[in-house]
Amino acid sequence: MFFQKSDSMKYIILILLAIAFVPAIRRFLFEILVGNQIAKQQKRYNDYNEKERGKEGEIKVKTPPTNSKGKDTEGGQYVDYEEVK
Repeated sequence: MFFQKSDSMKYIILILLAIAFVPAIRRFLFEILVGNQIAKQQKRYNDYNEKERGKEGEIKVKTPPTNSKGKDTEGGQYVDYEEVK
């Protein structure tokens, strides 16, 4: 009623050889297993880029935030240099 071990091994080996050496089968299996995920990632990437770019012809200028402390210091405080011998 069930396959013998040798018969089932033959079918498994034939299926593995078909997958390994027949490009059409490989492409089909790849599309089923991986292709859908790749398409989703590409759509997500394109949607994000369109959102960041904005409309065509629109200009965006990103400026750094202003210092809310009121002081406009760059690089910290000045410290006198004293040579140690």
